[in-house]
Amino acid sequence: MSANKKSQLQRPPAEVLYADELKKLCKADKAPRPPGWAMSLTGARRFILGDAEAGIERKIVAPAAAIERMLVTLATGRGLMLVGEPGTAKSMLSELLAAAICGQSTLTIQGGASITEDQIKYCWNYALLINEGPSPRALVPAPLYQGMRDGHIVRFEEITRAPLEVQDCLLGMLSDRVMAVPELDGEHGMLYAKEGFNIIATANTRDRGVNEMSAALKRRFDFETVFPILDFAHELALVESASARLLEKSGIPHKLPTPILELLVTTFRDLRGANGKAGSGDGMDKLNAVMSTAEAVNVAHAVGVRAWFLDQREGEPADVVECIAGTVVKDNADDRAKLRRYFEQKVAKRQGEHWRDYYAARHRLP
Repeated sequence: MSANKKSQLQRPPAEVLYADELKKLCKADKAPRPPGWAMSLTGARRFILGDAEAGIERKIVAPAAAIERMLVTLATGRGLMLVGEPGTAKSMLSELLAAAICGQSTLTIQGGASITEDQIKYCWNYALLINEGPSPRALVPAPLYQGMRDGHIVRFEEITRAPLEVQDCLLGMLSDRVMAVPELDGEHGMLYAKEGFNIIATANTRDRGVNEMSAALKRRFDFETVFPILDFAHELALVESASARLLEKSGIPHKLPTPILELLVTTFRDLRGANGKAGSGDGMDKLNAVMSTAEAVNVAHAVGVRAWFLDQREGEPADVVECIAGTVVKDNADDRAKLRRYFEQKVAKRQGEHWRDYYAARHRLP
């Protein structure tokens, strides 16, 4: 894809965004590769965790041991289940893994109450079906069919949001590696998965009980928990780089000032509460709202957009107050009270000009 076309996409997939890095790694990769993989496990690890000497950007903050376990799981043919709090970059991680393993991350199933089995496996072109009857030409492949046919990774986002009977349609594909197409005769009636095919699913802990997975399906996955970023410097660096990329794409000619980013990240870590074990919010109740790193990036982007397009200036503490309110205060009155309490108990005691300006803008809270 040309640079011009790439720049017109709101959110390019990983294989487009990092096409040059993938090409460089595949070319230099001499290590043994699992059957059907585009690169070795060491190459995929370098792609995800970065390699400064080779000019490969670090794309996610995660322990190397966890990434290695995920890659080994997928290389053995077992499905990989990523679980964790909302906003811990499970979807991004599954996308990076798919891009590294097969060069394609877009075979994605989005779980939800309305999803049906034919949206996962295959459906039919009804005009051809009526004229010709069931035939390979009339079959319209869905992500799972395409992944098995081509030997690619299939991503199932928010699998616990899907009904149980829909989830369980994966059982045969994960165990026998075969999909029956009973409408077709002969060799077309059975689709056997090619080497390289596998499934990466994600589930957030807040939705885990919506449609609990069956024991049979759980046995076919290896589970890996994705934790929030514990280190302040790592989280700050990630929010800074991700928000800078979004601001540049929005046509804003500068990044957010570092003090504003520090204020924003500190607020998010504090508001996760002591129970979240990620911040310094001693004495603060944990919010019901999702105070994740991903949400912090979204707020940072909103701060930059608000400051530039409304007043053609850099972001200020008052902008953070305006933008954070929409993240924290949604439909829970308790969170509104906790946020106000946070400003009186924590922000008021912090030292520094930006913190004083932040506290002074508290009247902007809803």
